[in-house]
Amino acid sequence: MRVAIPLFPRFTALDAVGPYDVLQRVPGVEVVFVGHGRGEVRTENGMFGVSCDATFDEVSAPDVVVVPGGIGTRVLVGDETLCRWLQSVYPGTRFTTSVCTGALLLASAGLLDRLTAATHWGAAEELNALGARYVPERVVEHLPQRIITSAGVSSGIDMALRLVELLFDRQAAEAVQLLIEYDPQPPFDAGAWGKADAATKARAAEFARSRH
Repeated sequence: MRVAIPLFPRFTALDAVGPYDVLQRVPGVEVVFVGHGRGEVRTENGMFGVSCDATFDEVSAPDVVVVPGGIGTRVLVGDETLCRWLQSVYPGTRFTTSVCTGALLLASAGLLDRLTAATHWGAAEELNALGARYVPERVVEHLPQRIITSAGVSSGIDMALRLVELLFDRQAAEAVQLLIEYDPQPPFDAGAWGKADAATKARAAEFARSRH
């Protein structure tokens, strides 16, 4: 089973690496990082690089697609090469998925038209403008359409575990959860927009502006 994860300049590391680390734990799953060209692609802050092993043209029939997010998605909305690739591989995938603002790229390719979808809370209006309907949920499934979207960054791990269950079975997903010791017990309870107070939201906005 082949999982394709598109990379692009200024992607968010955990959006790609989180699902990668979950999915590659299952025997028989191959994960390939694809892009406009082969070679290293750097994350939002330039501190971390991941290598694209293949171009879009070289991966024409993946079983699963996981589109990460990041600041770089804004430049790629409407990108002809990526949109064409997503549209061409989607009919043959078992699932086409996104993490965070990767949903903007699925929507840009027309795959989320009139569907509810998750993304980072900061990109809700952008997602709606592209024809989808944002909902503040961690993972949103449209199984008849074989599309799953997840919210910001860390939610990609949840989505990938659900993918393992759908592709294999629940015990496989639980085995992977145990292998990565994914047992969240955060020291704070501010991980969703509805839980954070005004001061926390203001600080988060300040941090976000500094990355643009």
